[in-house]
Amino acid sequence: MKSMITGKTKTICLLGTPISHSKSPRMQNGNFEALGLDFVYVAFDVNLENLKDAINGIRAMGIRGANVTMPLKKAAVQYMDKLTPAAEMAGAINVIVNNDGVLTGHISDGEGYMLSLADAKVEYVGKKITIVGSGGASTAVAIQAAIDGVKAISIFNNKDEFFQSGEKTSALLRERFNCDTQMCDLADLNKLRSEIASSDILINGTPIGMETTIDQCVISDASYLHSNLVVTDLIYVPEETKLLKMAKAFGNKTVSGIGMQLFQGVSAFKMWTGHDMPIEVARQNLFGKS
Repeated sequence: MKSMITGKTKTICLLGTPISHSKSPRMQNGNFEALGLDFVYVAFDVNLENLKDAINGIRAMGIRGANVTMPLKKAAVQYMDKLTPAAEMAGAINVIVNNDGVLTGHISDGEGYMLSLADAKVEYVGKKITIVGSGGASTAVAIQAAIDGVKAISIFNNKDEFFQSGEKTSALLRERFNCDTQMCDLADLNKLRSEIASSDILINGTPIGMETTIDQCVISDASYLHSNLVVTDLIYVPEETKLLKMAKAFGNKTVSGIGMQLFQGVSAFKMWTGHDMPIEVARQNLFGKS
């Protein structure tokens, strides 16, 4: 963290709950320090009930921008003045940029996830993906995957408030990108098993596996896996979830959500500061020891 905060220091905040586990403050403050930028990044535990007040506070206090994380990514959309096309398509945001009181919502989760696959040398063009979860991050990943040339996507979710939006996303990806996308009921375990069996990449896009559910997994056992499957998780704390441990023991290649956390910050950093994010500094702050 920068050693001296002044009256000129620009603030970037992180909104979400729970938030104490986040490595984003360490990463971004390390980036600011490395480039000598007069910025500070601070995390705030914000729930759905006080989200509107928090976003009004960004305007009122002249906060330069923010990251938005679970469970606020979809709810925050309604409080934006503008949305990028990708954010509008996803119905979710994870980045806010404040330009003189005008708040623009962006979504960079999908781009960050696809870059993390490339960084891990995972081929995805022309492949099939199964995603468990249809919240903001999962939706952004599905959209970016279709844009980047994934041929088929099966999305699974409980029949809750996210299921209908998932159906709309599936229809959009079929129509706009000719990507064979389907929305499936997570309660249909036979369907889940068969879709994973025909997939090249499995993604956990739910919070299952973090904090209070750290001993849980979106699949019950390793019989859902196959030897050529790449297993990934959007969770980055813990870096190795129960799902990834199971897959690693089975012999699968695994990719942690910490890669997405690294690369989703690239475009946001540029928008907030006007500078390119120092990737290797950020990588060390995320992957290095606390």
